[in-house]
Amino acid sequence: MRIALWPQSLFGRLIAASILAVLLAEFFAFVLIARERELFVLEGNVREWSRRIAEITFMLQPLSASEREAAVNRLIEQRRFARVLGGGSRRRRLEMMLAPDDLPSAPPASSRDGERAPSDRRPAVAPGPGRPGDTELSRRTRQFFAPQLVIIPLPLSPDFEPTLHQQLQATLGTAYRVSIKPAADAARQAIPIPTPFFEPREASTSLQLYDVDVGFPDGDSAVFRIGHTPRGAPLSRNLFMTLGLLVLVLVIALYVTARSITRPLSNLVRAAENLGRNVRQPKLDEKGARELRDAARAFNTMQDRLQRYLDSRTRVLAAMSHDLKTPLTRLRLQVETTLDDPSIQARFNKELDEMESMVRGALGLFRGLDDDETLAPIDIDALLATLQTEFTEMGAEVSVEGRAIEPFTGKPQALRRCLTNLVSNAVKFGVRARIVVEDGEALVIRVRDDGPGIAPEEIERVFEPFYRVESSRNRDTGGTGLGLSIARDVAQAHGGSLVARNLPGGGLEALLVLPRRRL
Repeated sequence: MRIALWPQSLFGRLIAASILAVLLAEFFAFVLIARERELFVLEGNVREWSRRIAEITFMLQPLSASEREAAVNRLIEQRRFARVLGGGSRRRRLEMMLAPDDLPSAPPASSRDGERAPSDRRPAVAPGPGRPGDTELSRRTRQFFAPQLVIIPLPLSPDFEPTLHQQLQATLGTAYRVSIKPAADAARQAIPIPTPFFEPREASTSLQLYDVDVGFPDGDSAVFRIGHTPRGAPLSRNLFMTLGLLVLVLVIALYVTARSITRPLSNLVRAAENLGRNVRQPKLDEKGARELRDAARAFNTMQDRLQRYLDSRTRVLAAMSHDLKTPLTRLRLQVETTLDDPSIQARFNKELDEMESMVRGALGLFRGLDDDETLAPIDIDALLATLQTEFTEMGAEVSVEGRAIEPFTGKPQALRRCLTNLVSNAVKFGVRARIVVEDGEALVIRVRDDGPGIAPEEIERVFEPFYRVESSRNRDTGGTGLGLSIARDVAQAHGGSLVARNLPGGGLEALLVLPRRRL
């Protein structure tokens, strides 16, 4: 069984196409957001790293070699540089950095150079659990309110090292030498610089460490260590929840909208199918969008006109039935009373019989299109067995193969007439009739004969009223040419079809397909 990847119904295609468009739009929007976030974080990190590295460098530069080494060790061990860099003069910050551990955590309210005290500014804190004064409650509170970040790798990310090198060199000036390279040895002594925008433990464990080697004008150097997430944008998990909620809302809205479009179309299809079986059907509801209302109104108008036409034709046929039979009856009486020659009388009676047969056939054909016979379950196997018995009693050879799974809902007399015409046509022109029954989604009945078949160009014309092929124009065997036309009308009235085709081994096959009505 072949499974179609793309929906076949209009409703399914509208939903699938809309959802695909929404997903594509959200994907590109997500990529743009992630790209902008990556650039924003990178530029912010580079500026903050450059500022902090430059500030520490400028504090260390005037110190002697021994003082500089002690200050660097103190920074590495206590990791208090981020807190004490909050404000104050360079001399005051240097004093705090070199002060013992029992220094008060807040400096005086004002400094000598008039700057605000560190307590007046938001302190920057270093990452990790080793923050001074950090309690278990504060850590849990910070973890609860901190945004849960996810690192999304992106292709074509900007190069990190040249950007940082250019920014740091511009901040320090040409008197300082700057070198940036991945940290080959994590145990190497280096001054840690925290990540400004998010903490590594909150974002990703795949941070890549870099050593920034800053050379002083006197030839000495200091090593700073930073952590950078390669090719990634830190995004909040709330963003994914928002995008998912947006897709859900759009899918619901699209489902309701598509359903309001396709449901009236489905009703129109069912009404058209029922109209082919019985023209007297209830009117369609004219509701929905303007185009759908117009379509329903046009269908109802067509149904009204068809009903009026059939009613008018029924009245005409009733009059024709009376007006045609009366002259034929008078002609038959005149032939029997005025003609003395039995041979001439027989010939005229034969002509009158043929005319009367044609009139009855024509009336039957027209009446069949306006048949008000009610639908009922039909036992197809019993009907075919009855036909087989009737034709066998008339000396014809008829066989039946296959069985119907269940009764077929249709017009019993009309369907009997259709099958009788098909079997009669096969027996008359093909010696014998072989009926093959196949049942499934549709009831298929094949009526085959062993006759000469029909020329390909005339296969469709045999279903035209009063048409007879050359080999059947003999009045004794040709009939009126209405049997197959009536049979096709009955098939179409049941929503089915009737076609004919020549068999490869010779003979003709009439293929009757009657779809089952699934509720």
